Amino acid sequence: MPDSQHAAVDHKTLANAIRALAMDAVQRANSGHPGMPMGMADVATVLFGKCLNFDPDWPDWPDRDRFVLSAGHGSMLLYGLLYLLGYARPTLDEIKNFRQLGSPCAGHPEFGEMPGIETTTGPLGQGLAMAVGMAMAERLEAARSGPEVSDHYTYVIAGDGCLMEGISHEAISLAGHLKLSKLIVLFDDNSISIDGPTDLAVSDDQTQRFAAHGWHVQAIDGHDPEAIAAAITAAQGANRSSMIACRTVIGYGAPNKQGTASTHGAPLGEEEIAAARAELGWKAPPFEMPEPVLAEWRAFGARGQAKSAAWKERVAALPEAVRTDHERRLAGDLPADFPAAIADLKRQLAAEPQKVATRKASQIALEAINPVVQETIGGSADLTGSNNTKTATTAVITPEDFSGRYVHYGVREFAMCAAMNGMALHGGFIPYGGTFLVFTDYARPAIRLSAMMRQRVIFVMTHDSIGLGEDGPTHQPIEHLASLRAMPNLNVFRPADVVETLECWQLSLQSKDTPSVLALTRQGLPQLRLDHTDDNLCARGGYEISACAGDPEITLIATGSEVHVAMAAQTLLDEEGIACNVVSMPSAELFDAQPVVYRNAVLQPNVIKVAVEAASPMGWHRYVGPDGVVIGMRGFGASAPAGDLFTHFGITAEAVARAAKERL
Repeated sequence: MPDSQHAAVDHKTLANAIRALAMDAVQRANSGHPGMPMGMADVATVLFGKCLNFDPDWPDWPDRDRFVLSAGHGSMLLYGLLYLLGYARPTLDEIKNFRQLGSPCAGHPEFGEMPGIETTTGPLGQGLAMAVGMAMAERLEAARSGPEVSDHYTYVIAGDGCLMEGISHEAISLAGHLKLSKLIVLFDDNSISIDGPTDLAVSDDQTQRFAAHGWHVQAIDGHDPEAIAAAITAAQGANRSSMIACRTVIGYGAPNKQGTASTHGAPLGEEEIAAARAELGWKAPPFEMPEPVLAEWRAFGARGQAKSAAWKERVAALPEAVRTDHERRLAGDLPADFPAAIADLKRQLAAEPQKVATRKASQIALEAINPVVQETIGGSADLTGSNNTKTATTAVITPEDFSGRYVHYGVREFAMCAAMNGMALHGGFIPYGGTFLVFTDYARPAIRLSAMMRQRVIFVMTHDSIGLGEDGPTHQPIEHLASLRAMPNLNVFRPADVVETLECWQLSLQSKDTPSVLALTRQGLPQLRLDHTDDNLCARGGYEISACAGDPEITLIATGSEVHVAMAAQTLLDEEGIACNVVSMPSAELFDAQPVVYRNAVLQPNVIKVAVEAASPMGWHRYVGPDGVVIGMRGFGASAPAGDLFTHFGITAEAVARAAKERL
């Protein structure tokens, strides 16, 4: 609950410190958004000064309250707070260097640039959705380790733009359903967008909208500190998610521009800043903070030290098994018996081969993984039976019971992926969630932020090609693999059989700082890897899965369901006396990261190469070279049984063999 002590410096002066830093930094950079920080300075002063539990000396304290600036364009609000509260960064010089190359004070908050930034925000609405995931993780941890370990709130500042974005609907609907009572959204209700008044484009009543989703809702004057504190206290006591609509004036204190779009996305100008200083009674020069003001803010920052120390003592007193499990999960380390679980299943598959779709192979892998790696939190966007993401050991999470490990996300692909990012950022859990590969179009912005923030999130994307059959071209991904492979720091896995699927799961779980996409088939595939090996062959991205006698004349490269097509073509070529080997490339990203000596050994420079993948050929020409050929999809698919489609589009063993012979 908010502290009752009275500050030595009055509230107005403390809030004006935020406003001064924001307008001066934006002016110096000649770029940025001063209006939101100036408008929400009163709310932020109450929140950080009286309500939020945090410790600048231990910014990663696991039980700290989380603060997400979903309206990331107002980044100077957060940078100013971090400086004033005594975090190690940003320094005043770094604030002076706002939006410049090398400064951690980027145009929008970027996770990892400095302590106190919980997540990258800027793409509007995603911060709100990631906060939902953080609040879910808090409840998951409390159910697992107890309230003495996990008992914190997640606060969000969201603006009109966040709530216009479609993801906001998905996120607040999910949060309302799950009754995430420690999620509190502070809505900057200033009625201004970049184009002008928000009534140019929207006439929603946001309080009624949130109420319809089952939220606790309040509306207050966002410049009244007593009203702000009272509203936060009421929200903390609610038994469901809370939204506080804070009626504010954008650019508050700038006498000629406040309340207008001109303060939203451009510097105020020297004259208006001088007028604002006079209006606010702020006499300090730019980037100079009066010592009493800074001391009061630093006292706010020191307030959390006793709470974080008490938490550390509580955790130290936990039973050893609970404490060590908690510490291991927070460190992101996998259980010691994880490699053995993978090896045991690989041996079993070598002894008892399985002809299954790789989506089913994924479930087989998860049945072995989930009992051992108990921090996995699975889910699906209303496609559980199709994605095969639920296992025997993952009970369903409900609003009343968070002891489970499986989330029914509903038809909310974007919010699912963003919430998984939030869970990963929170720490202690490894989220994975499924939908169809074609629906990465709905979720791509969240996948991109996951890659940018270097989070271990696993996106299980099934029905990965025309092989899904009768659902037709709307559901058959064509350009998606190439598009995802173009994204930096994202591992895209397309395994060829049950063994490769298991190995790709192992690699995804071992990757602490890179998210993964598992592209999996609907149709059954033969097991191609029949001999057991302790080595993870997929770890190098591409490898020779089927050799030939002597030196090859042709190398066939394939992924996923087309590897067995390539191996059938190899047989046809062998019958004609043409030496041909087959390379499986489940991950182009991992293959490209290998030393050139290895890559040249797998794809010999002087050998004709044919690549085959039931997807866009984009990206494959760098492997086959000018003398090779790529067999793939050059248009959209069609509605028909899978076998008919592969024949119709020429993705067959005969077509591959014919193309290879034409290149000799």
